[in-house]
Amino acid sequence: MQEYLNQLNEAQLAPVLQQQGAMIVIAGAGSGKTRVLTFRIAYLMSKGVDPFNILALTFTNKAAREMKSRIARIVGGSEAKNLWMGTFHSVFAKILRFEADRLGYPSNFTIYDTQDSQSVIRAVIKELHLDKDIYKYKQVYSRISSYKNSLITVKAYFNNPELMEADAMAKIPRMGEIYKSYVDKCFKAGAMDFDDLLLKTNELLTRFPEVLAKYQDRFRYILVDEYQDTNHSQYLIIKALSDRFQNICVVGDDAQSIYAFRGANINNILNFQNDYDNVQVFRLEQNYRSTKNIVNAANSIIEKNKTRLDKIVWTANDEGSKILVNRSMTDGDEGRFVAKHYF
Repeated sequence: MQEYLNQLNEAQLAPVLQQQGAMIVIAGAGSGKTRVLTFRIAYLMSKGVDPFNILALTFTNKAAREMKSRIARIVGGSEAKNLWMGTFHSVFAKILRFEADRLGYPSNFTIYDTQDSQSVIRAVIKELHLDKDIYKYKQVYSRISSYKNSLITVKAYFNNPELMEADAMAKIPRMGEIYKSYVDKCFKAGAMDFDDLLLKTNELLTRFPEVLAKYQDRFRYILVDEYQDTNHSQYLIIKALSDRFQNICVVGDDAQSIYAFRGANINNILNFQNDYDNVQVFRLEQNYRSTKNIVNAANSIIEKNKTRLDKIVWTANDEGSKILVNRSMTDGDEGRFVAKHYF
């Protein structure tokens, strides 16, 4: 057995050695999930899987760099560099550059950041002679972003009376006009915004079956970190790409989902076992990071959740200091308390 595998405990080793099929690794806080993902990729490569056929999706560039660096130390830098590894947006931007002409974009399309997008929206609001105090550009930007992450295109928006009525009730009845004008301006400029990288990838895989088949064949092994934080758009892309071989490994913890405000859908991880056949379930329950007092306190809160994935997090660490409970009236008060006492 490869020497690096000796660094894993029994619970961590099991998902690393599971080569085929759909699997979910329910990983409690501080349980070594990054190590499991890293070693699993290295193990697949050691068993002859071409790195070009492995897709690993993370939520931050830092996580991707860290994992790639660890893998390079095990299998060598020249092999590791051929992995398709990165954030959802960086990986799908790469695919879109290869296939951009199908959607009417140049391969060197510009990617607008938040500031760029908000500047375009400000210009649209001005051109439509709208009250900027009612149509606040940051709020309009957030609304358009939520549409796109829910796969609501301009056409879908105007075909949804409930959505238009909700905007009318919110005193912004011309949201649809702004959305359409914004999308048109981006397209004419040969630009996609951050949310388009997911929206357009979904469009690409849906409209062009030959493109979907191409990437299904390429990505024979798919690994997804922090699966509890995926949104509907990301979920559909992962589901489509993994549908042919179903060699998909997702790692996450429903108790650590914090991005609902950004569109994350907790049901993606809760319902994973319904989405694939013969799903293997692994649990990482030993916390290496925290004291017993912290782990027990966290468990006592998490067990109150009505819907959750079963796991019992524990630690062999010391009892540690008792937990200080402070009641703050506002989030600002809470922030000031933390800053004063811990920084």
